[in-house]
Amino acid sequence: MLNRPIISLIISYSFKQFDIWFKDAHDIGLKDPNAMNVASATKDGVPSSRMVLLKSYDKNGFIFYTNYTSRKSREILDNPLVALNFFWDALERQVRVEGKIKKIDPKISDEYFSSRARLSQLGAHASNQSQVIENYDVITNKLKELEKKYEDQEIPRPEHWGGFIIVPDTIEFWQGHQGRIHDRLKFRRADQKWKLDRLSP
Repeated sequence: MLNRPIISLIISYSFKQFDIWFKDAHDIGLKDPNAMNVASATKDGVPSSRMVLLKSYDKNGFIFYTNYTSRKSREILDNPLVALNFFWDALERQVRVEGKIKKIDPKISDEYFSSRARLSQLGAHASNQSQVIENYDVITNKLKELEKKYEDQEIPRPEHWGGFIIVPDTIEFWQGHQGRIHDRLKFRRADQKWKLDRLSP
């Protein structure tokens, strides 16, 4: 059932197709099925990539949260063209997304931040992500200071932390098959509609 060809799954709208596959990955108990690779580049075209966790998705795009002063955020804000990659090995499935990225509404970031574990909230305040530090004690000492500062208080979202949404222009679904005769479908946005192409493996 899990290796059935995409053709038996096709739904005209790409996010519904993603929803089916994402739930399949979750339902078989994969560790971090929401893990995705985010690839970006500087204005000069120097690439970089990293793993992050998808926190929500809908017809508008894919959302994750991070430090807005980190290397990835600086690259993203300078060059908003990015690519995502989900790979679920146990299902022999991959989803590739290409599109533009932007910050989400601060109110949505506030809501998500308030749902995080308290230690994660403190960590968002403590870390100057991607910056050089003398040693690990810099972080642990900062956490101790913040624990005292916010003892018995709600921890506010720091301004330098929040969400990004990737608004896709293309979404490609790849289903592995024996003999490398893979099944590939590519949805691409054109004139406010999604068009579907089947690709050769």
